[in-house]
Amino acid sequence: MGGNEWINGYLEAILDSGASAIEESNKAAHAVSVRDRGNFNPTKYFVEEVVTGVDESDLHRTWIKVVATRNTRERSSRLENMCWRIWHLARKKKQLEWEDLQRLATRRWEREQGRKDVTEDMSEDLSEGEKGDVLGEAITLDSPRKKFQRNFSNLEVWSDSNKEKKLYIVLISLHGLVRGENMELGRDSDTGGQIKYVVELARALAKMPGVYRVDLFTRQVSSPEVDWSYGEPTEMLTTDAEDADLGESSGAYIVRIPFGPSDKYLRKELLWPYIPEFVDGALAHILNMSKALGEQIGGGQPVWPYVIHGHYADAGDSAALLSGALNVPMVLTGHSLGRNKLEQLLKQGRQSKEDINSTYRIMRRIEAEELSLDAAELVITSTKQEIDEQWGLYDGFDVKLEKVLRARARRGVNCHGRFMPRMAVIPPGMDFSNVIDQEDAAEADGDLAALTEGHHPKQSLLYGRKDDIDEMTGGNANVLTTVLKLVDKYDLYGQVAFPKHHKQSDVPDIYRLAGKTKAAAHGLPMVATKNGGPVDIHRALNNGLLVDPHDQQAIADALLKLVSEKNLWNECRKNGLKNIHLFSWPEHCRTYLTRVAACRMRHPQWQTDTPADELAVEDSLNDSLRDVLDMSLRLSVDGEKTSLNESLDLAASGDNPEVNDQVKHVLSKMRRQEPGPRDSDADKKQNDMPSKYPILRRRRKLFVIALDCYDSKGVPEKKMVTVIQEMLKAVKMDPQIGRYSGFALSTAMPMPELTEFLKTGNIKVNDFDALICSSGSEVYYPGTYTEEDGKLCPIQIMHRILNIGGVQMAKKVDDMRQKLRMRGLRCHLMYCRNSTRMQVVPLLASRSQALRYLFVRWRLNVANMYVILGETGDTDYEEMISGAHKTLILKDVVEKGSEEMLRTTGSYLRDDIVPRDSPLVAYTNGGVKAEDIINTLRQLSKAGM
Repeated sequence: MGGNEWINGYLEAILDSGASAIEESNKAAHAVSVRDRGNFNPTKYFVEEVVTGVDESDLHRTWIKVVATRNTRERSSRLENMCWRIWHLARKKKQLEWEDLQRLATRRWEREQGRKDVTEDMSEDLSEGEKGDVLGEAITLDSPRKKFQRNFSNLEVWSDSNKEKKLYIVLISLHGLVRGENMELGRDSDTGGQIKYVVELARALAKMPGVYRVDLFTRQVSSPEVDWSYGEPTEMLTTDAEDADLGESSGAYIVRIPFGPSDKYLRKELLWPYIPEFVDGALAHILNMSKALGEQIGGGQPVWPYVIHGHYADAGDSAALLSGALNVPMVLTGHSLGRNKLEQLLKQGRQSKEDINSTYRIMRRIEAEELSLDAAELVITSTKQEIDEQWGLYDGFDVKLEKVLRARARRGVNCHGRFMPRMAVIPPGMDFSNVIDQEDAAEADGDLAALTEGHHPKQSLLYGRKDDIDEMTGGNANVLTTVLKLVDKYDLYGQVAFPKHHKQSDVPDIYRLAGKTKAAAHGLPMVATKNGGPVDIHRALNNGLLVDPHDQQAIADALLKLVSEKNLWNECRKNGLKNIHLFSWPEHCRTYLTRVAACRMRHPQWQTDTPADELAVEDSLNDSLRDVLDMSLRLSVDGEKTSLNESLDLAASGDNPEVNDQVKHVLSKMRRQEPGPRDSDADKKQNDMPSKYPILRRRRKLFVIALDCYDSKGVPEKKMVTVIQEMLKAVKMDPQIGRYSGFALSTAMPMPELTEFLKTGNIKVNDFDALICSSGSEVYYPGTYTEEDGKLCPIQIMHRILNIGGVQMAKKVDDMRQKLRMRGLRCHLMYCRNSTRMQVVPLLASRSQALRYLFVRWRLNVANMYVILGETGDTDYEEMISGAHKTLILKDVVEKGSEEMLRTTGSYLRDDIVPRDSPLVAYTNGGVKAEDIINTLRQLSKAGM
């Protein structure tokens, strides 16, 4: 045992403390997270320290020794059980470490395999230099100052010359408590630095030349457990005086969108099922604001967002969907990343991956981050380390591959549909309104002299806000208790500031007590870690020393060197004050807008309710098909243990000449009709005279039948016809529900097959205002545009269907998606028709997104839509349940869907996508009778009031 004899003594002490300690240790042995517990407990601490620092073979010897040296039967039995449990936990930790190594090795192999595939696919187009880049060193970025000069040489730097522009920018930060004044930073783990960052960013952007309005979207919380201000729908961040010369609706605003339970404040891990609901609410606000801004500054044309910027994974997920619905560029800031957090937690060995996922919903968070990478054109980071060591962990980003793709795009060389977002290091801005003046600087020098003579300045450490220690969470209470003990041990009374509570505006004054300075902004030299962000800051400012954070002696030597060498102190202070402007908010926003301006600007090419409508249909074909470049590439996704030998002939885009010719041919045969009358007889005349405007635009409600019912061969079953007939009958039974209502069909079937299928039940195509076909990749408006031979023409064209030879041979969707991402390919995969086929559609095209497309195009609010589903369906089934629309689920209709092909073991769960209890979801009692349907629809209608 050697140095581990203390284990026995500690075990004996734990046993002396009684049964409660035993129970605590048992919980610790089951790897329950420490941060979710109460105050400091020696048993938990002991178990963690033993598991972390002692080899399990030593623990095993301790267990044998305990067994051999029993005193009393009861006492030895308890001691034996305790020791065995700890030994077992240590063995589990080693097993988890081994599994982690295996997982990382497999991931590295897959990444290298993907990179190899890319190299081979593009080898005929690669120059010698680019071939070397694929296998060469990672991208190197300079300091903020040098980077700006080096990388922006071919960009137009944002300046006052853009003052005449009137841009609308949308920022999203969903979790925590967000308000402009008296921020409750530190109130909980969700209300921290990100809140301050996004609020200050919104204010700073609104002051930039050319920016007219900035909306910061967050969650509306109307709960008695939080302040009433978080329930206010809108809060202005800039004063009227600042915006007096701009006009109505200008400036920066916090816009709070209600989603999730209205009376509860939820931590971020519990918000995931309600994200689609937020997207629908945000979309409604954006459409209203775009129209209002159009009337004010757009000459009557809607002013669409210039960019949608998501902060953190939940907002990134939302921004991706909004970007796809509106066809505007998306920017992402991760703040903290799920894969990095997962790696760190697994290394600690205290929790299994399943436990971590249960606590943090980490797999749902990671998938949101992957989707954000798929959809974003630009990712903003604070440091180069974040790019290399954090984003580099993701399937959707590879430093070396991104460099090659960027070089090829710059030279106009075909990238074969491969895409990766551009990464930009832009350090967070700082507020310098409280920077000290020269008089304060002189006083700071006086404090420095006192310190170098052996006297202490007035204060030396600032601690955050606190509540009653006994009522604080375990982690916070432990930290504060440790601080108090250190203050007492080293007699630091009068030199540490830990106020009970403090406002954000108090921080500069508190820091001045510490030494009349505040870091580089006030000329204070720094001693910082040589890892991560401080390296980039030091490279730009040269205002201190970098040390190994694990080397206590190095830290002490650096601190002593700074305070003892006055010339070094003054030089660092001078450098910090000289260069700190690089980290100001105006500089941050200038760099930000310069980068955003380099993105491919997009917006809906048509303008709703304007005369230009009839001329712009051709331009709107790809509105919701963003970032699908030429993907005529044949890609094999085989693996050593994979029996799926299909190759994906991926969707060709609007840039493909063959598809362009097809689209032009279809459009050339369209017969454009004059608008039909808008009186009360419009519905009756719709079948007689097609109009260029779908009747959909005048509907108040839309019933979307999205029920999929197929046999084992993927052939649609006859009961689908019955469902459609009963649904049409049910809505007409209640004048209150059926008045001004329309119908849409949403299906995986292509249009020709759907038409033939409807004929078997004598159902007319014109009974529907819209037909969403091929899993959301095609939208038709019956009675609006037709070819000369009477066939309907789609608004969107882009999809592929693969026949799957056997489900047992096929990969799960998330596995397939991972392999495509690693090769730089973005698309939306889904199994359909009882797992007999796979649809490959554009990334942000889907049946749920098609509903938002109708909202944007025809202003029929998603909240006024009713989606009818079975109890199971295609792998996009879960996407169809959540959102602001109302969902009616018919029981005992669909026997089998494709959902078993959606996720692999260890992926995110259904509860992370679909809320368990939602007033917007209702079930029939069984069967498909019109009476049962209308009764359930009445309940849903009341729930939406």
